[in-house]
Amino acid sequence: MARSTTGGIIGKSNKTSFGKNTITSVTATGCHTAQSGTRVVQAVVVAGGGGGGGGIGGGGGAGGLRDIQDICASGTIPVTVGGGGAGAPNGPGADGTVGSNASIVGCSATYTSCGGGGGGSQPASGGGNPGTAGDGGSGGGVSGNTAPGACVAGTGVACQGNPGGDSAPSYGGPAYGAGGGGGANAVGVDGANPTAGAGGAGKSNTINCTTYGGGGGGASYAPAGAPTAGAGGAGGGGAGKHNAAGASGCANTGGGGGGGGPSSSGGAGGKGIVVIKELNKASGVWSMQSQFNAMTAGACGASTWPVKTFGCISYLIIAGGGGGGWAAASSNSGGGGGAGGYRNSYASETSGGTGGCTEVKLSGILGGTHTITVGAGGTGATDTPGATNGSDSVALCITSLGGGHGANTGCGAATTAGPGGSGGGASYASPAVGGSGNACQGFAGGNKGPSSDAGGGGGGASAVGASGGAWGCSSGGSGGAGLTSNITNTPTARSGGGGSGGGSFPAVPGPQSAGAGGTGGGGAGGKGPSGGTGTAGTVNTGGGGGGGGAAPGASGCGANGGAGLVVIRAPNTITFAATPGTNTVAPVGSCTVATFTVAGTLTVS
Repeated sequence: MARSTTGGIIGKSNKTSFGKNTITSVTATGCHTAQSGTRVVQAVVVAGGGGGGGGIGGGGGAGGLRDIQDICASGTIPVTVGGGGAGAPNGPGADGTVGSNASIVGCSATYTSCGGGGGGSQPASGGGNPGTAGDGGSGGGVSGNTAPGACVAGTGVACQGNPGGDSAPSYGGPAYGAGGGGGANAVGVDGANPTAGAGGAGKSNTINCTTYGGGGGGASYAPAGAPTAGAGGAGGGGAGKHNAAGASGCANTGGGGGGGGPSSSGGAGGKGIVVIKELNKASGVWSMQSQFNAMTAGACGASTWPVKTFGCISYLIIAGGGGGGWAAASSNSGGGGGAGGYRNSYASETSGGTGGCTEVKLSGILGGTHTITVGAGGTGATDTPGATNGSDSVALCITSLGGGHGANTGCGAATTAGPGGSGGGASYASPAVGGSGNACQGFAGGNKGPSSDAGGGGGGASAVGASGGAWGCSSGGSGGAGLTSNITNTPTARSGGGGSGGGSFPAVPGPQSAGAGGTGGGGAGGKGPSGGTGTAGTVNTGGGGGGGGAAPGASGCGANGGAGLVVIRAPNTITFAATPGTNTVAPVGSCTVATFTVAGTLTVS
């Protein structure tokens, strides 16, 4: 065999695949016209940053950042560049505004990064706003003049960003430090009086090596001395201030706005950007010289040897169901737990929630090992501390939210039903309304019955939890129904809400039955002459736990929610391996299906 003059003895060189791909930075919404030969692109999609809070405000969260490989695209490519959110106004008012989403469309599939959450303000909510519909980029920070834990920092979306920081732990004055906004690569820093938290750091990308998505810094205040405001996170985050308006996030970085000092406004979030690299991929055998060039070429000056990617991958990702609420003695019924969030991209099936969301199959999944998180069910309430929400499930950068907990009767914060993938059911105690569900994952929980003490059922993937019955027929509300998927070729219903408990009071005319669990693993409510414990949600369905039912002199405990589930399906040309052994990989027709009942790893090759 003759030796190649290009440094090896194997194959034909195809130099157009390496180092000569066109890179375009798109800074305004419109259409990008690709080169005539382009069929596949890589894109970095950065959404607009959230605005900073005012009045010792928290920093705005960075816009979500996604580095997406192997997008099928050619000709005219639609691109949306998200604007930055407005900073909170000077004086009393709303928190910083959430940034706008950014996206790129390839072969009818839309790839979206979510706007950053706004920073919290005083005397508004104090807490950092999460991103749009629970699907934000990075979360905003908590304002300085807020007790720790009283307001929750905005959350970030897995594989797009991180949560914001909390307020200083020594709340009470006279000095205050707000939390920084989350960044694409790091959580926003908590405040520490009189020093505010810095914004979370942004992230460099593999196309042009620029760092985008820095969180905004928090504001600070002290009546004497030199309070230190939080610096903006690397990647365009605006700095917080202690005596002035917060700095704006840098344009076309998705940086969060800085928090404003006392009686000052927050800085605006930075506008986002979409960076497109047109890939001239070629099949065939490559010479050793071409391989060497690929290892050493590229805008970053580092190894850019292409890792193999895979597409046409479907998923069903279900989070843990929420725990059922507790019923104090002689106070009827605890609310049912909400079902775990339900996200599905298989065939023509839909995800849960009011939005009727149809998700797309995954593409550009890197070969190698990926962490899979299967959310645990929430704990049912046994007394006044209350039930807990289910835990999130995460796979291949897709997150489903844990189900909301059912409300307790009696008094205290536990009487509020939890929001979640699907919301928890209410009890009769104030506020007596079900928790909200995520628009693309599940429905809200049911409310208390009219003129009665009967609680509501937890929301399910396809229906709202039923409200409690009226006086004279004060049965607990049933859990909302789940959804059925055929992703394993065995149609199975999952993500049903938990039923509310049923009281036992002879003085109340008519039946007082407990609410049934929603189809898809929801647990039934408890009922009994001596108080009744709810039924647990079915394991690996994400079903909500049933609420407890009380009797005169006897309380009823709520039940645990069911653990979630992750199912990944792909053509059998793709090989899966799953750990630990509890999880399975099996052929299903012309496809391969990996099923995760516990947390583990998925290796794709």
